[in-house]
Amino acid sequence: MNIKLSDYIGEFSFVASTLRQLNVEPTPSLSDIRQLVALYAVLPLGSPAVWEKFPVVNTLLLAGPSGVGKKMLVHTICSETGAHLFHLNPAHISPAHHSPDHLSPAHQSPDHLSPAHLLHRIFKVAGELQPSVIWIEDAEKVFCKKTPKSDRKSDPRRFRKELLKSLKSLEPQVRVLVIGTTRRPFDADVKPFCNVYKKILLIPKPDYSSRLALWRALLRAEGAEPAVSLDLSSLAKISEGFSAGHILQAVRSVLQKLRLRPLVAAEFVQSLARMEPVYSGEEHAFKVSRHHGNRKTIS
Repeated sequence: MNIKLSDYIGEFSFVASTLRQLNVEPTPSLSDIRQLVALYAVLPLGSPAVWEKFPVVNTLLLAGPSGVGKKMLVHTICSETGAHLFHLNPAHISPAHHSPDHLSPAHQSPDHLSPAHLLHRIFKVAGELQPSVIWIEDAEKVFCKKTPKSDRKSDPRRFRKELLKSLKSLEPQVRVLVIGTTRRPFDADVKPFCNVYKKILLIPKPDYSSRLALWRALLRAEGAEPAVSLDLSSLAKISEGFSAGHILQAVRSVLQKLRLRPLVAAEFVQSLARMEPVYSGEEHAFKVSRHHGNRKTIS
């Protein structure tokens, strides 16, 4: 996937400065997130000189609801820096006790390796092929307070001890960035979870200006030039609470049908009505986890 950082669509929030003057900490805009990803991931990972001269951030957590662009940002970092990507999802790796006894660790598939062997192999190869990104998907599952029934077979928590060991073994001069992504950071044992990651970015749902830019850009990306008659401003207002992923899904749902008449806003509203937005309760849970993350959380 060849994705540029500029492809991550999001506008600057002009309300933020006003809120700060009133001693109210504003929600970050998607433009802020884009700049922070450039600062903490793209610049140091892509430049050996920056990596050597500035404090190393070799662990980064991207947290946010589904559809806000966490996966896209991981691929963007790799594209912008030329980094090799190692994708690890502990919940999808079967326990090592199913491994055939006659095979040595060097000849076993990833599903049959113990957490220690698997992580040692990943971190070693990532160091040899630097710059590298090790992406831990659903990172909260490694630090869950209690393993859910759906994950009991794979038991992601068995990776916790070995992950901590592997992170400690990373040498400062090695350009390897470990990125965790999570939709549910509040399911984890927050203190040890946050201690693993030096920087934590909480990615919000898009505000009005970002939604307006998203509707226009995603329509064009899917081959439809928005006509003057298509009220994008109303669509941006109606889609409050929905993520960029929801908007893309609505655009594709409408445009996949053969049509002879111009696009109208009502068609997209019908598609959005079939989706679940990001509710205020979920937003509040992210804000609570932000306070537990302390000063390492940037939002």
